[in-house]
Amino acid sequence: MAWLILLVAAAFEIAFALSLKPSEGFSKLWPTLGVLVFGVISVALLARTLDRLPVGTAYAIWTGLGSVGVVTLGIILFDEPITPARIACIALIVTGVVGLRLAGAD
Repeated sequence: MAWLILLVAAAFEIAFALSLKPSEGFSKLWPTLGVLVFGVISVALLARTLDRLPVGTAYAIWTGLGSVGVVTLGIILFDEPITPARIACIALIVTGVVGLRLAGAD
């Protein structure tokens, strides 16, 4: 169950980061509220997993999945560049996340 909560926390981390751009430096009300709400939910869910998962593993997976999600959705939603170097870096992050999950405690 902790791993599922961690995945949901990562999804809120992605929503948090993606809300930053439309907030336009926190000058737009609704995207700014999204940044705050998504960020608080994400961190709260991450905190709920830490009694069952090692903090280093949980945090690395949370940030790794968040990073991959934001880069991927940035390409799709914001027309950010897709290059072989970016794809390779995403693959490295995914490899690290999978490795941590396989090597971590349940």
